[in-house]
Amino acid sequence: MGSQPKISIITVVFNGSSLIERTINSVLVQTYPNIEYIIIDGASTDGTLDVIEKYRTKIQTIISEKDKGIYYAMNKGLAVATGDYVLFLNAGDELYSGSTIKDVFAGSPDADVYYGNTAVVDEQRNILGDRRLSPPENLTWKSFKFGMTVSHQSFIARRSFCEPYSLEYRLASDIDWIIKILKKSTKIVNTHIYTSKFLEGGITSKQTKLAWSERFKVLAKHYGFFQAVWNHFYIFFRFLIHKFTHKSMT
Repeated sequence: MGSQPKISIITVVFNGSSLIERTINSVLVQTYPNIEYIIIDGASTDGTLDVIEKYRTKIQTIISEKDKGIYYAMNKGLAVATGDYVLFLNAGDELYSGSTIKDVFAGSPDADVYYGNTAVVDEQRNILGDRRLSPPENLTWKSFKFGMTVSHQSFIARRSFCEPYSLEYRLASDIDWIIKILKKSTKIVNTHIYTSKFLEGGITSKQTKLAWSERFKVLAKHYGFFQAVWNHFYIFFRFLIHKFTHKSMT
């Protein structure tokens, strides 16, 4: 692998006309030269394709057709990706700065995984702070036993390690996908930088009950049933503390 490995950045979108342009621009302004940009659209009807069309000459692959959900769409992106590494940056999310990808690869070459921090933003793109869970100093597959310690948008993986997303889940397949990648990885690099901006209020936050149920299944599969029960009590207790603390500060 050369000093400037190729990275495939994949954006999945459906009816995201108000969100997609910021995501696209955050990729196109990157100073890193070896980027393959892929957009998978679920046959949007709200003008999303009109926005994408403005940038067609700068986007390597655009697929627009009906699909069966977000993980089907992500698997389409993986199937056409040709980069050494893969990053998913979905509509509404952004790379943190124009030098993000360059800075990621500048620190340590030939890693299996690169990861960093994530800033949470509102619809006006104001930074609200960090995610509730912070990335650990040393990430392993065991780091996810208490939740999504690294945001999907801040996780860059060697493409050869990336299996298709499991279609068993509607909301938690990203956790399962990341854990499986980390189990294969030996060189995992903490970039110690903010790598992405995550738009507050995604699908998971709107379907909390299903998200918790699916996450329990994923954690039980990887860590064992009793460990998952204990972990979920801990996660829920910490969630309540965070929610109470956040309310008291507003």
